[in-house]
Amino acid sequence: MRKAFVVENHLSYRVLRWVLGVALVTGVVVSAIQVTLDAGGVSRSLDEQAQQTIALVRDAATQSVFSIDDELAQQVVDGLFAQEAIRMARITHPDGEPLGKGTRPLQMSAFRPITDPIFAPERHYREALSRHGSPGTVYGHLDIHYDTAHAARTWLERASVTFASGIAIAIVLGLALFVVFYLLLTRPLMRIVQSVTLVDPAQPEDRLIVLPGGHRSDELGLWVNATNNLLIAIGETQKRHREAEDRVNRLARYDQLTGLPSRETFMELLQADLDEAQQQRHVLALVVCGIDDFKSINEQCGFRTGDLLLQTVADRLTQRLGASRFTLARLGSDQFGIVEKGLHDGYQAAKTADQILASISETMVFEGQAISMTATLGIAMFPADAREPDRLLQSAEQTMALAKQHGHNHFQFYVASIDKEIRERKQLEKDLSQALAGHQFHLVYQPQINLETRRIIGAEALIRWEHPEKGLVPPDHFIPIAEVNGSIVEIGQWVLDQACWQAARWAEESMPLRIAVNLSAVQLRQPSIVDDVLNTLKRHNIPAGRLELEVTETSFMTNLEDAVAKLHRLHKAGISIAVDDFGTGYSSLTYLKRMPVQHLKIDKQFIRDLLVNEEDTRIANTIIDLGKSLNLSVVAEGVETAEQEYYLTQRGCKLAQGYFFSKPLLPRDFETFVAGFHQKLMENNV
Repeated sequence: MRKAFVVENHLSYRVLRWVLGVALVTGVVVSAIQVTLDAGGVSRSLDEQAQQTIALVRDAATQSVFSIDDELAQQVVDGLFAQEAIRMARITHPDGEPLGKGTRPLQMSAFRPITDPIFAPERHYREALSRHGSPGTVYGHLDIHYDTAHAARTWLERASVTFASGIAIAIVLGLALFVVFYLLLTRPLMRIVQSVTLVDPAQPEDRLIVLPGGHRSDELGLWVNATNNLLIAIGETQKRHREAEDRVNRLARYDQLTGLPSRETFMELLQADLDEAQQQRHVLALVVCGIDDFKSINEQCGFRTGDLLLQTVADRLTQRLGASRFTLARLGSDQFGIVEKGLHDGYQAAKTADQILASISETMVFEGQAISMTATLGIAMFPADAREPDRLLQSAEQTMALAKQHGHNHFQFYVASIDKEIRERKQLEKDLSQALAGHQFHLVYQPQINLETRRIIGAEALIRWEHPEKGLVPPDHFIPIAEVNGSIVEIGQWVLDQACWQAARWAEESMPLRIAVNLSAVQLRQPSIVDDVLNTLKRHNIPAGRLELEVTETSFMTNLEDAVAKLHRLHKAGISIAVDDFGTGYSSLTYLKRMPVQHLKIDKQFIRDLLVNEEDTRIANTIIDLGKSLNLSVVAEGVETAEQEYYLTQRGCKLAQGYFFSKPLLPRDFETFVAGFHQKLMENNV
């Protein structure tokens, strides 16, 4: 069926059918015209023959009529019957009485049904007989009837030959045309088609179409050349596409900045390492290394320096660890993945982690600028913590993220309780989204003491969350979550509004105190923060000097120019600015002079071990001296002992707060404390 279909639809056979059909129709039409013209000639020939016959016997017939000679008339009639075509001949007087007469039947023939409609069965001719001397006198008539069968037979024979020869000529010409068409077009096309089938779609330019001979300059030659040019262009395009795919695969498999494998490639390598470790029954450690405060480094030093820093870290890790026992990759922005193979226990992984931390913490110099940085590591072990690549990497990443919440420049191993901790964190985030609407927040106030005058000069407003099920949730637990999901903006505005309202109430009760409110980095990045603060002061009708905004170093270093502009606007309005947790940030001294700061708050971690830890004592002394040199007030947080309070007073620290004086108090308790504190102070003075 397939072969029959191909033959039936082959161009050559279709052309043959059309050529033969047109030739046959043309032959039939031409032959029909010739036969028709011949029929007209035969008809005229009959008439001419009759006229000649009449002219031949006219005189004799006239004489027989004039002489009334029956015998002569019969002789004339008999003479006419010598012609085979004469069927009836008759010479009559004017009154119609015949002098001579002869007749015979029509010739019977099978072709008469064809010829009789054309020529008629017989033709009648009548000639009036008169003498030359008296042409107007008619002596009688000569009637002749011609049988058309003889002439029709001759015409039909010629017509058959004409039709046969016409059709034969048409067929011969059609076949000749088909042969010419086949030689000039069909056969070259078939060769071209066969050549096209040999073209390799993957490499079309390797085997081009062969040009049939004799067609270099005609349409077929132009078509073949155009097609070959197209195949060459397609081949070049495919080549460029393959090269682009190779580049894309390279980009996808390797990090272009560091040259290390990408995250996707790392997962493939990790699977192979896990399979090898399982076969050899070895322990494998996956370390996720995250650079601490890398975003701040980019903001301060520029992205080019940040890129150079990442390249340096990659080079150091490669040189320090080597490739025999380790697989390295860049997992993301500031994160690297390190697989250590062939371990027996976790102690070897801990030793490697120390090496990684030491390598990264070495000072780097770029364009004359010395940069020190640290990293935090999360470590997951195979097979103890996970057996699948995705799960093992997830465990290490989660461990690293949790480790960063508890400090920098250290490593932490994955523990089984991590999933529970993450689920609790997510639930806490969900509960936090409903806490403000559920009126679960309240403020407490910790008094700030002037160490020189021994008077309470202000209070720091601190938020507390009374969870309906978990009870009091420490701010250190929920504030970082609020900053990550952005809810700190709404919560911070609520704290500011409540603190200003409380300050206005205390002012009405003759207790005008300065209220310190923490301003998070997320709040400071809000475009409307300045207007929000000023509108809050205006709404509660308190002077701007009664408000102090505490910002951390990292909050204004995230986008220094924008933060400086906003803080200058707030300071210009009369609001005091304090730097909270001073000394824990990154290169803060470089930018301190640009900030409109009035107070430096020493972080409580330096006060806690004051007089016990020499390094913390030196840091506290340095901050106090720095404040004096810059004409800034220094506030010590976390003062818990009389020795700490005495030492800070002697060193020249102006302000302090902490449990030595009072824990954070509810508003009414705070009022009672202020009254009692001042009463005790008056009694001591007396």
